[in-house]
Amino acid sequence: MSISAGCDRLYLMRIVSLLPSATEIVCALGLEGRLIAVTHECDFPSGIDARPQITSSRISHETMSSSEIDHAVRSQLDGHGSIYDLDTALLAELKPDLIITQELCDVCAVSYKTVSSAAKMFTADAHVVSLEPNTIEDIFSNILTVGGLAGIKERADEVVSELRERLDRLREQTAVVEDDPRVMMLEWLEPPFAPGHWVPEQVEAAGGECVLGRAGERSVATSYEAILEADPDVLVMIPCGFYIKDTIRQLEKTQFPAKWRRMKAIEQGNIWAMDATSYFSRPGPRVVDGAELLAGLLHPGVFSEPDNTQAVRLEKNLLRFRD
Repeated sequence: MSISAGCDRLYLMRIVSLLPSATEIVCALGLEGRLIAVTHECDFPSGIDARPQITSSRISHETMSSSEIDHAVRSQLDGHGSIYDLDTALLAELKPDLIITQELCDVCAVSYKTVSSAAKMFTADAHVVSLEPNTIEDIFSNILTVGGLAGIKERADEVVSELRERLDRLREQTAVVEDDPRVMMLEWLEPPFAPGHWVPEQVEAAGGECVLGRAGERSVATSYEAILEADPDVLVMIPCGFYIKDTIRQLEKTQFPAKWRRMKAIEQGNIWAMDATSYFSRPGPRVVDGAELLAGLLHPGVFSEPDNTQAVRLEKNLLRFRD
């Protein structure tokens, strides 16, 4: 293949994204015009949901409680099923050159095994790439990988450089802040999940101490008792894949232990719901935004406070307790 032919192929590359985070990465790189299909969850940047949607979910978080969602997910996955459907007919019709997926979590997207099998059967020429981020640095590497595959390495370098600069600047600013509040980032309500992957790094960069979470490792189920024993100064609710309105709606169906009333964060009214979908759940460029917003929440006298589309302080009466 000649150099010019190779460049033409890259320029005309047709991309299918099977991850909301991958969609955000592709668009951040200026490749929005190459996206020919996205998932049913892709909603950023604005208007991207008008693209053909190649996946659908078998579970509705809008009608189920967090406990019911957890049970439904476990039932499907324990039976070696999936909670997502892939439109293979559309995949065959679109004939993509590049399919971006993941192996990190079967709850987050169509399984890699399903995608690989479908690619072989319905679009044999497609290149399937799996993004596997566990840390913020991994997210940056994913951006560089997608940029390299699309033939725009320099643009990817620029995007990552800017994100790194912002994160480094934030860390420098929070390093001199005297108070490091202990923060519980609640990644699921019932059962409760402690944060993992990049979220503890976001808390650290924001000038907080992440309790019960381990950077670079999977989010894990914990207990209400363990959270109470940790007694965080700040409780931030970021159920995976939820917007603030979803979290508030779920609180109507969730009961916490009565002893939680003694938790420092609850006694002092430091209870927050943040936009998890935009800033914490998706391993894309906006994780840096999430760290910056969290810094404003933890240190309002030093940083700009997030607005109510990004974080909402929850009144105690929104929490239900098992008396």
